[in-house]
Amino acid sequence: QVQLVESGGGLVQAGGSLRLSCAASGSIRSINARGWYRQAPGKQRELVARITHVGSTDYADSVKGRFTISRDNAKNTVYLQMSSLKSEDTAVYYCNLLQPGGDYWGQGTQVTVSS
Repeated sequence: QVQLVESGGGLVQAGGSLRLSCAASGSIRSINARGWYRQAPGKQRELVARITHVGSTDYADSVKGRFTISRDNAKNTVYLQMSSLKSEDTAVYYCNLLQPGGDYWGQGTQVTVSS
């Protein structure tokens, strides 16, 4: 089993920045992909960004140029640096770890951007 714990959410003004962190523990395999998803009220969960074990990244078009995903494999932690935040970024952000044999989710952290 794998446990994911997110931190770093909160309330920020439009144009501001936040950094989310997600620490993983448990039976983590060396080959895995880490991702951040978000879900706004009344909307489906969507991919924000993901990064593979070798550092390849993928971003939603809506966050390209504003968000940066990174990972520290020694700490089993993935980060999401969010800048130039907009009101439409308001959502619950979920951390994900995908590896052979398992797909794991964190409990979510609220990000609220005030305009």
